[in-house]
Amino acid sequence: MPATPTPSSKETFPSTFWTANVTELFERGAYYAMASFVVLYLGQLGLGKYWPSNLNGILWTLVYFLPILSGTIADLVGFKRSLLVAFVLLAVGYFLMGYPVWFGGQILSETVGEDVTAGTAVVLPVMLAIILIGMGGSVIKPCISGTVQKTAGTRATLAFAIFYMVINVGSLFGRGVSYYVRTHWDLSYIFAVSMGCAVVAFFSVLFLYRDPDTLPGVAPSTKPRRSIGRILLDMVLVMKNVRFALFLIVSSGFFFIYSQVYNVLPLYLKKVVETNPAVDIYTMANPFVIVFFQLLVTKLFGKMKPIRSIIVGIVIIGISMLINLYPIFSSGGVRLTMFDLLPLGSLFIVLTVALIAFGELFTSARTYEYIGALAPKGQEGLFLGYANLPMAIGSLIGGPAGAFIFNEIMCHNAVKLESGLLDLDPTWNAAGWLILMAIGLISALSMWLYNRWLRSLDAKV
Repeated sequence: MPATPTPSSKETFPSTFWTANVTELFERGAYYAMASFVVLYLGQLGLGKYWPSNLNGILWTLVYFLPILSGTIADLVGFKRSLLVAFVLLAVGYFLMGYPVWFGGQILSETVGEDVTAGTAVVLPVMLAIILIGMGGSVIKPCISGTVQKTAGTRATLAFAIFYMVINVGSLFGRGVSYYVRTHWDLSYIFAVSMGCAVVAFFSVLFLYRDPDTLPGVAPSTKPRRSIGRILLDMVLVMKNVRFALFLIVSSGFFFIYSQVYNVLPLYLKKVVETNPAVDIYTMANPFVIVFFQLLVTKLFGKMKPIRSIIVGIVIIGISMLINLYPIFSSGGVRLTMFDLLPLGSLFIVLTVALIAFGELFTSARTYEYIGALAPKGQEGLFLGYANLPMAIGSLIGGPAGAFIFNEIMCHNAVKLESGLLDLDPTWNAAGWLILMAIGLISALSMWLYNRWLRSLDAKV
């Protein structure tokens, strides 16, 4: 009897799968078009030396905490409706970020100021923008990843590989377009890029996207829908699990350091190294590393135990802070131009971002695997729903803490130059980077001790 071909041999992804990925590309393009410059833009609007990082931390926290609630709401009203509302929120939020300059008569300062000089006409639209972008962004993640999962069929591994590749392509796209626009107009127009990407994504969903549960061949979800009250009760249940709660705290150290890519690094570049840094281009090192090295790292280190891989990733991200000591104590200093291209300090910031990406390759995916093993039997899905909480915790703390480390430690005894840049005391400058490194290494040590504690508990059972 002739062999019957397996379903996967002829299986193709439905058009909704590709629409979801295109939508994700533009959403990520929108977010990363502005992400590298948020603290600098808000600082140049007159929000002082602390509020830009505080607000940036709140934005990232909303994006990574709210999916716990927004994912359930999306299940109730449908992915398509949720995505349409989300992109309206995002477009309005990005518009409000640019509003003070475009229509409010505000002029961006050449430098990031020390004091809060912005009035209500700046603060109110910016605060509302942060809330809307955080809310809108939190809806996209569960809807798109849920669509990929439901339309993947028997090729889930390939489907998510495409999905993660699209995320990084979107990141590169957004940063690249942002660079072109802000260098031809002014910094505020990065939000026009973000708004444009959100509008394109809205229409792609409106005309091309179909809810995966309505597609032929896709079985409707049999998972019971949870109410908001049930979610809150589940959150209490999860947080009462001491093992999981401690893991969230310990692993948030990695994301605390990661958040400094969008807090300390832009400030350091703008106020210390060069007057007009290409932060968007420099931070492209992150998606480039992930795109080109993800398969290699997975092949070489995929069999490493999850906890060991996580610890390696945290150590790498700690070391990424340490390398910035070299420009400080080199003979030419951080502003020495290398190869007629960029200052030495900027070159090492690029290397820092690249190393952080390597740390991410070792840590991010394996965290989900570790949480799945950590969860009580039968509750793996519930606990994995809270896997983004370390990012939310790290971002919430990382915003104000990063601003403090930069302003009060790195810039201690700083002297302002005629160019407007700060000439930092090498000792205090180095101290700031060493503190960031120490936080990373302490987090790695804490993770190792935590795992030993878990093993000792299991040995007693």
